[in-house]
Amino acid sequence: MEQRDGGRARMKDTRLPAVADAANLTAALRKAGALDAGAVREVKVLHERDTVVSHITRLGLRYVGESAGSPQSLILKTPHAAFAKPLANAGRHEVAYYTQLAPRTPALLVPRCFDGNFDEESLAWHLLLEDLTDSHEIATQWPLPPSRAQAMAIVAALARWHAAWWDHAGLGETVGVWASTDDTAGHMETFASHYDRFADQLGDRLSEERRTLYRRFIDRSDRMSLRYHSHRHLTITHGDAHIWNFLLPRAGVSDTVRIFDFDLWDINVPTHDLAYMMALQWYPERRQAFERLLLNHYHDTLMAHGVSGYTRGALDQDYRRSVLWHITKPVWQWSINIPPVIWWNNLERVMMAVEDLGCEEILG
Repeated sequence: MEQRDGGRARMKDTRLPAVADAANLTAALRKAGALDAGAVREVKVLHERDTVVSHITRLGLRYVGESAGSPQSLILKTPHAAFAKPLANAGRHEVAYYTQLAPRTPALLVPRCFDGNFDEESLAWHLLLEDLTDSHEIATQWPLPPSRAQAMAIVAALARWHAAWWDHAGLGETVGVWASTDDTAGHMETFASHYDRFADQLGDRLSEERRTLYRRFIDRSDRMSLRYHSHRHLTITHGDAHIWNFLLPRAGVSDTVRIFDFDLWDINVPTHDLAYMMALQWYPERRQAFERLLLNHYHDTLMAHGVSGYTRGALDQDYRRSVLWHITKPVWQWSINIPPVIWWNNLERVMMAVEDLGCEEILG
């Protein structure tokens, strides 16, 4: 469909939301300092796909006038139609990260955001992000684990990102919100309700030994939360730090790893992300082969980027505690109708890690 804008013809793909038409993209790029005198003339869908909870569209742009240095393509992220309302808070949260925190994050750790908005009335949201398709790629096709070199690069990027917010003065003030003891108790009450239904539905597929572990964990959740409520050696955590949320430079490209998908970021114990990546996602042989190596590399990178007073022993203690916390993740995933192929395998893997690392003894 052809439209007229100031005497110039511009093309609009009828599949695109209004936020991605030529006029809106021109305004967004100018506001972000990515476009000077030129204007977007044509917008084309290069590729689009659904993730579990969002819709990703790769946009190709053509300009009229001066556009040197302006992006030739963008990533438009919008809600997945099936989860737009139930997971609206995830969109709100991710927009907040990219518009408020990303500008304060060291360069080349996350994709650049050119525009983002969450509409509280309609619950519609969008993000216009830097397109790294030509320079970066994810490590593997899901669910394959990474190579050693890929895992080392990913963990180093995570450590650099954690270090940037480590015990930051703004935590709980201008960066995120501290959960009170009442908040964490209420969160666990909600979890316990979900768990009861989860266990009922699984029946004998959830063993009595695992049921006992869950009951003990729920009963001792106040004790488990003390580490968080210390407000010491905490940082911004990703919340969904599997390896497929990291973009690695393609072969022959000299660049850094980028972290993306920030709908679950929060203030938390840093090992929450490491345990999610390894204990929840990797089967024992791979996890055991890499776990110590990656924890050492993570700690070394933290120290090299200004973190102090956090010992290697403290990292081990936090990691084991975080692995135990992640027995809750499959239940939360089940509660929002994430497919069983995800939460069932996560359940099996994390339970094997709990046993392997002796995490149950933390409960006393």
